[in-house]
Amino acid sequence: MEFFERLTTLEEAEQLIEGNNVAFLYISQENCSVCHGLKPQVKKVMDQYPKIQAAEIRTDDVPEVAGKFHIFTVPVLLLFVDGKEYHREARSVYMQKFDKKIKELYENYFE
Repeated sequence: MEFFERLTTLEEAEQLIEGNNVAFLYISQENCSVCHGLKPQVKKVMDQYPKIQAAEIRTDDVPEVAGKFHIFTVPVLLLFVDGKEYHREARSVYMQKFDKKIKELYENYFE
């Protein structure tokens, strides 16, 4: 089951970021139990904010994504506003804190 649109090139990730006012990128790896366990929780939060375009990219498929976004561990949750990184969470994610940050941005940006 796929939770997010899965990107397979760095160009697709850049298009997501540049082509949307607010974009969310979930960076993971195939054999990462934390990535797989966290993804449904992140999806549940992101479903509350339909105007944010969300996608996943795996470092297994696109190794250069690690260099592009300075990734040293996975999973990484990146939120971009107007093409610039706005918020980053990595490995240990506190879902209430993450949801609060997204909600604050969403209310200020879209409402």
